[in-house]
Amino acid sequence: MTSATPASSPITRLRTIAVLGNPNVGKTTLFNRIAGIRAKTANFPGTTQEARVAHITRSENNTTIESVLIDLPGIYSLSLDLSESRVCAQCLDGTAAPTGEQAHAPDALLVVVDATNLMRNLTIVAESIDRRLPTVVAVNMIDAARRRGIGIDRDSLSNMLGCEVVICSARTGEGVDEVLCAIHNARVPDRSAPTDQSGIERWSQDVYLNACAPLESLDDDKLTDRLDRAFTHPILGVCSFAVVMTGLFYVIFKLAAYPMDWIDMWFGSIGAWFGTLLPEGALRDLITDGVIAGVGGTVIFLPQICLLFFLLALLEGTGYLARAAFVIDRLLRPFGLSGHAFVPLLSSHACAIPGIMATRAIPDRRDRLAAILVAPFMSCTARIPVYVLLTGILFPGQPSKQALAFTGCYVLGAGGGLLSSLLARRTILRGKSRPMALELPSYRLPDLKSALLLTLDRGLVFLKKAGTLIVAISIVLWWLGSYPHVQPSQEVQDLRTQALMIDDAEQAEALESQADTLETRQAASGSFLGRIGSTVQPIFAPLGYNDQLTVGVLASFAAREVFVSTMAVQVAGNEDFEDETVLESIENAQRADGSPLFNAQTAWSLLVFYVFASLCLPTTVVTAKEAGGWRWAFLQLGWMSVVAYGGALIAYTIVASVGG
Repeated sequence: MTSATPASSPITRLRTIAVLGNPNVGKTTLFNRIAGIRAKTANFPGTTQEARVAHITRSENNTTIESVLIDLPGIYSLSLDLSESRVCAQCLDGTAAPTGEQAHAPDALLVVVDATNLMRNLTIVAESIDRRLPTVVAVNMIDAARRRGIGIDRDSLSNMLGCEVVICSARTGEGVDEVLCAIHNARVPDRSAPTDQSGIERWSQDVYLNACAPLESLDDDKLTDRLDRAFTHPILGVCSFAVVMTGLFYVIFKLAAYPMDWIDMWFGSIGAWFGTLLPEGALRDLITDGVIAGVGGTVIFLPQICLLFFLLALLEGTGYLARAAFVIDRLLRPFGLSGHAFVPLLSSHACAIPGIMATRAIPDRRDRLAAILVAPFMSCTARIPVYVLLTGILFPGQPSKQALAFTGCYVLGAGGGLLSSLLARRTILRGKSRPMALELPSYRLPDLKSALLLTLDRGLVFLKKAGTLIVAISIVLWWLGSYPHVQPSQEVQDLRTQALMIDDAEQAEALESQADTLETRQAASGSFLGRIGSTVQPIFAPLGYNDQLTVGVLASFAAREVFVSTMAVQVAGNEDFEDETVLESIENAQRADGSPLFNAQTAWSLLVFYVFASLCLPTTVVTAKEAGGWRWAFLQLGWMSVVAYGGALIAYTIVASVGG
């Protein structure tokens, strides 16, 4: 009697593969080709350095191979004293791993090099060989190399390196499957490489001369030289960058407006639907005014963020951004910032959130922290409603003066940011600023898929990091502004009684509106937020702010633009900022003593205050996440508040002394 032999079950093997390479060699593009949308972004614990992580599965000889691909930060050398170099070295040593992964030495190492700049990339190859890990070298961008007349002898290169070499193009997909097969069968290099710098340089030259053969001289290099003479010129380079970035932000403002309006309308519709679905009461107010308003106030920034990162990814893919950073570096260096900070700071004029997130491209930690701390000084779109209101009050019917004041706000904010950076670099971020070392990559067509994947990833990171906490704090602010409930006063009841007794519909409606306005004011002043405003008002009294203005300032700590709607509710009983009568009501509002609420000195004081103040809850949350701790967020908030208060006090004093 024989028993049937059971079919053998597939064996599962787990492998970790680290992907290493210089910046701008197409490493992430190759990673995306292999991983697709399965990748996620994770930080290395205790750092702000990121890695892309993907889990892929491959079957081979009745064996299922599950691999974890880790796309390490782009570096020029493992031995440099930079955070990204240290993180890469620790990952290869097995002492560090991205969040969610186990720390151990990788089972294989994929080193990606640029076929058009092979000799410069061989330093990282030599250091990788010295690690004695199973290694594969992927010579990427072979399509660009062929166009430039460069030929790579794969067999010679593999023989000199002592490991498997694959020729590929991540942009076109050529050789990508072969790369995947090679890394699953990687072997430890059977040759060694020098470890000293001079030895590595001689070795790199020897490898290059034996494995890389220029086929013919083409015109690409001449075109590159001509473009570089323009884009890196001290004057033409700055002008061209201004044109490019102006166009970029025009596109962002123009295109983002439509999805932002759709998101706003969509959340408004959801709020209205819940308003009709739920009975009147605290639950309905919580969902509509707390949760939905909080989520909507966060998600509405998403189109700007996605467009910004998508367009910047395209620009980076062309090789242009490296030239722009080189040009701007000499202008920012006196203020303790490097050229890497210019794009994040410029991005902050659209919104500080994507600007702060864009600082991840800054390699030096001190430079990065300085850029994060001063990014909110750049006047963002959220300040525009406040600027419009206050410049209109200061210069009614004078558009040229309004425009001049508007421009002055942007210049003042940028100046405050640069001076704050200078102060930070000489105190809390003291240390010698590193020279900006970067390689000018070849000009090439950007990879659309990689740009879209980066955009998707950054959008999800924003929603995940900022959304949850913002919603929670928005609910707290809603509760503070809604409780305790204040019963309508006798004056409000009398107005409603009069409205019921009058036959004239217009007069009755006017009385009802007056009663609503008065009830709203009393509810606001009687709430916890209103009581806090009354308590805090003496602090703002030197700036000319009464209880109403103080409540407006406190409410706008969630978001700057809330100041306008808060003031509209308090003085007009209406949040519709687009309603001209509401604007007139705000402009003509009076204090308890009958004097104008917005006199000249108070309006100038508020304008300067909002130029400098960090009144944006999402920005504070993102600062804490990106800088690596709440202490940096509180430092930013505290410093900007001090500068805002001091600047507003100076403005109030000067204008009051000259008679308004």
